[in-house]
Amino acid sequence: MKFKEVNIGIAGLGQIGGRLYKEILSKKNNIKIKTGVKINIIGISAKNINKKRNFNFNKKIFFKNALDIAKNPKIDIVFELMGFSDGISKKVVETSLKNKKHVITANKALIAKNGESLSLLAEKNKVNLEFEASVGGGIPVLRSIKDGLSTNKINKVVGILNGTCNYILSKMETSKDTFSNVLKKAQLLGYAEPRNPKFDLNGSDTLSKVRILSSLAFNTKISKNKCLLNGIENIEAEDIEMADSLDYKIKLLGITEIIDNKLFERVHPCLVKKNAYIANVNGVMNAIIIEGSPVGQSILQGEGAGPGPTSSALVSDLLSILRGNIKYPFALPHNKRKSVSPYDKNKYLNSFYLRFLVKDKPGVLSSITKVFTKYKISIKTLVQKPDKKNNKASIIIITHKNSEKNYINLLNNLSKNKFFLKKPTFIRIQKV
Repeated sequence: MKFKEVNIGIAGLGQIGGRLYKEILSKKNNIKIKTGVKINIIGISAKNINKKRNFNFNKKIFFKNALDIAKNPKIDIVFELMGFSDGISKKVVETSLKNKKHVITANKALIAKNGESLSLLAEKNKVNLEFEASVGGGIPVLRSIKDGLSTNKINKVVGILNGTCNYILSKMETSKDTFSNVLKKAQLLGYAEPRNPKFDLNGSDTLSKVRILSSLAFNTKISKNKCLLNGIENIEAEDIEMADSLDYKIKLLGITEIIDNKLFERVHPCLVKKNAYIANVNGVMNAIIIEGSPVGQSILQGEGAGPGPTSSALVSDLLSILRGNIKYPFALPHNKRKSVSPYDKNKYLNSFYLRFLVKDKPGVLSSITKVFTKYKISIKTLVQKPDKKNNKASIIIITHKNSEKNYINLLNNLSKNKFFLKKPTFIRIQKV
């Protein structure tokens, strides 16, 4: 049997690119059996050809400029694994698509920011732009939405979408250690960026994934809406401990849903009941819950990051292309996907957990509760934890449901309270 041959270029040889390179070489025969296509890696590119790597490669196929891979007429499929939302990453993808090359990427920031223009370019040139690895690592969530759930009307997607944050919160719970100490452990283990992990910790990474999920789940254009966005940097061991005593766990969730025909995307820490499925997804694991009709609730769980799971998703995209599956990047043609107005986040009704560190003096509690009364926010649970030795106290309040606008006004007012020793901690309570 004569096999068709396809040539591949890989732009980026970091942890992901290096793992993919080895994965493709080791599975060439398996891929050939499954697709009837013989694949050849004929171009690779990285910042430094002399950097020490745990694999050998033919230096004759090394390109100093990644754009030369995108322009090479012999290359049929380009993997973009450099990780920037703009700059060289965008140029490589644009150039490849214009030259009628299929593109596969794990770059969630690139797709969330430039997915509209890039998908239109792929559509015009009748090539694939695949990005399964951009959300959920090795979990086939995007393919599940595009294919397996394609005839369902999806109304909500909720997920733990960042393994770094989930590891930190899980480890703080089991070890009783501080946020900073657990972060250092995460960096040593390779779960968090060693130099600048802020995009994981502040929720930006999760928000990029939420935007991609929204577009696929609801057949909409990628939104540029200003969203509720809070990270986990201000979560302390005391919050983890208090949540546990109140029968909750703390998780950073990415949530997108349609409310009154409007799009509501948000990323923030949540108190979720201990018996909820998502409360028991720990460590670096991700989990995504998709609610739709007629399927009901679908749950996907697995490792959401790292070279292994990511390369698995990348190879999955490769096989889809090799089998001749030419598809629209976002499942529908560009002109069939609609823009949706944002839901007014100020109207969002929710219960809150609030923790105040205050001076232990008479009148402190009444000064706080007066502000709650002013904004008509009802208190469901109130716990006081005095620290007589240091002349301070923690006051923890769980509220009944109220609007986001009232909570923001409440916090702005309370920030002026002379008894406060630090900025209040607030966490939304989420039923999942």
